[in-house]
Amino acid sequence: MPVPVVTETCYFIERDSGAEVEADFLGSFGAGAMFKMVDLSPVEWTRAADLIRTYADLPLGLIDAAVVAVAERLGATQIATLDRRHFNVVRPVHVAAFELLP
Repeated sequence: MPVPVVTETCYFIERDSGAEVEADFLGSFGAGAMFKMVDLSPVEWTRAADLIRTYADLPLGLIDAAVVAVAERLGATQIATLDRRHFNVVRPVHVAAFELLP
């Protein structure tokens, strides 16, 4: 999971479920959560900016662009998301399209 995703996830968790659930989510990273945090490299920040420009009509924001950039670096072909609208449109460089989960 790209680090910027945590911020957006925390926003939605706190908004929909409250501070206690948000705290549990954050604490799970220290307790060996199933997600591994991945920092963006300078190349990925640049790729994210390029994706935001390319898909400005969606608009594609930082979080989705960061997911694509990291997935490209890691060779990931599957994306776990509830945002099918954006990820159905974006074309990664390493595969024709992502397989969207769930």
